[in-house]
Parts: sequence; structure tokens; C-alpha cells
Amino acid sequence: MRITRALKTIMEMVRGELVVAANGRISREAFTLRDRPENFYMIGSMGLASSIALGLALSQPKRKVVILDGDGNVLMNLGVLPQIGALLPPNLLHIVLDNEVYGSTGNQCTISSAVGLEKIARSSGYLVVKKITEEKSLRPTLRQYLKARGPVFLLAKVEAEVEPKGIKRVMHSPVEIRNRFMKSIGSKP
Repeated sequence: MRITRALKTIMEMVRGELVVAANGRISREAFTLRDRPENFYMIGSMGLASSIALGLALSQPKRKVVILDGDGNVLMNLGVLPQIGALLPPNLLHIVLDNEVYGSTGNQCTISSAVGLEKIARSSGYLVVKKITEEKSLRPTLRQYLKARGPVFLLAKVEAEVEPKGIKRVMHSPVEIRNRFMKSIGSKP
């Protein structure tokens, strides 16, 4: 499965959901594919998308919160997985795009080929855990899990590839990202 196609499918399928996109390529592609106020782009802060999304899910219980994460990001902050499992936010969908490399810094290998991230999520207490490897499984799985009671952990194995041309840098400043996101959830910055 190609990461760009996976992200394209995900960004097409989210509607009113709040999306927290991990730093690096994931944020840049989400921005390029479908920029919207309900997207919170991580600029730097590797590994913290899941922590921010957890707080968001707890504070916005009527809104579905989607984490777009990478394997390197999850490995950077594994401690949040049992925290999510302990708090059990029912409105949280954690999608990990696992290409087994740190793609934004030159495709250095992560350890996700040797460590089953889905197994860690399951033992951490996520209510639903699924691993998919084929693109044809993504759309029906997302359709189901965008409605499912969570926390849900969806591991999508994607190919390690060079970032394609045409992917833009997030054009909003961190302050603009915060302000427009807070407005989308009905809060004042």
C-alpha cells in the first residue's frame, strides 16, 4: 500500500472528525490533500500527536478524534498507548501508517519490522486493534472504524518510498494552526 494513496483515502473519508496529524510527511500530505480547520498539524514535536489527540478526545467527547501517526512517531512515545488503554476514550481512532522507516529524515529503519505495534496496542488496552496490509481493505475498514466505539488502533502497513514532488509544507504558522483548530472545536484561543 502506498502512503500517499492511504492518506488520500483517509482524508477523503473524514468529515466532521478532528484530525491530529503527526509531524513530517504525514502533516505535509494531509495539508496538501485536504487542508481544513479541523486538522491539527504537528510542526516538530515528534511522537506527541497521540498525546495531544488523547487530551482532545477526553475534552471533546462528542467529537470523533483521528490520529494520523507514523511508526517512528509511535515508537518515540510508546508510553501514551497504555495511557489511552487505561482511559479508554470511546471517540478515538488511532491510525498508524507503518513504513518501517523514519521517512522525513532519510528512510533510516525503525524497529517496527521486529516489534508488532498492533500487539503493543492490544496489550495496552485498546478495545479494537486491526492490522491491514492491502489498500483494498483500507476504505471498508475506515468506514467501520470511523463509527466504532474506541479506542481503536488501526495499523496500516505502507511502502517505504521517497516523498513525491508536489507535497507542500504546511503554510499556516503554529499560532494559526492553533487558532483555527480551536475555533473549529468552539473554543477561544
